[in-house]
Amino acid sequence: MTAKDSADIWRIQATVPKEAVPVFEAALEEHATAVLAFEIEDGPEKDLWRLDGFGEGEPDRPAVIAAVAVAAKVAGIPEPEVTIAREQPRNWLAENLQSFPPIRAGRYFVHGSHHEDPPPVGTIPLLVDAATAFGSGEHQSTRGCLLALDELTGRRSFRKVLDMGCGTGILGIAAALTVNAPVTAVDIDAEAVRVTDFNARRNAVGPRVASYAGDGFKLGAVKRRGPYDLIFANILARPLMRMAKDVSANLAPGGKVILAGLLQRQERMVLSAYRMQGLVLEKRYKLDPWATLVLSR
Repeated sequence: MTAKDSADIWRIQATVPKEAVPVFEAALEEHATAVLAFEIEDGPEKDLWRLDGFGEGEPDRPAVIAAVAVAAKVAGIPEPEVTIAREQPRNWLAENLQSFPPIRAGRYFVHGSHHEDPPPVGTIPLLVDAATAFGSGEHQSTRGCLLALDELTGRRSFRKVLDMGCGTGILGIAAALTVNAPVTAVDIDAEAVRVTDFNARRNAVGPRVASYAGDGFKLGAVKRRGPYDLIFANILARPLMRMAKDVSANLAPGGKVILAGLLQRQERMVLSAYRMQGLVLEKRYKLDPWATLVLSR
């Protein structure tokens, strides 16, 4: 056990409906070092997920309660009960890693460092652990993006890739493993960029993945390294709508856009924003209740 394992670790816990998970993850990330989500498979109610936020030191209880209240209002659900408690000294991150089984998404085989068996023949292995940035492949939005990437790269090659809101870097790294093209990965969270750099190196694509921390398309590096013929944006519906003009401005002729992080009921309003920029829907992947959209110019 390391010094970090035996530190003063606290857990914030709440149970919410599946469709509200992204909103509450974002709320808890302000008060925790790592946020993990688990489907409750044996409960009396369906489609409930448990959120666990872990961090060192006791969190600001009133601030956490206020953040959860705002998240509930945004998600349109009753405010869930929140528990905040100190964890017993143990290797909590390693224990939670064990709960993430390998995931297949097309040719991609996403697994953590705790998985010791060789990847299935013919797959593209992706080593990504649950971390302090979002995206270890278990979320349906990430899986939808990987399925879209698998199909697109089976038909054509790409010269420049942009992963906007990269999280752990899983999507940009998957692209770098599949096509011989430079990848630009961007996230407003500096910790996400650190995790992306680490994951790119451990998947042997470090030289092809350039990561930047900053405010999305306002970063000079994004414009300098573009335009891109493949853009990922796995965020949330309203941020996706706000960046439609910037996505279009940085998309090369004939380029493809993969959008995710939106619920199926939000699809129409997101598509409307991109159609106004001259983009058309090429394919949708429905992974209930989420949708992944592939657009082209």
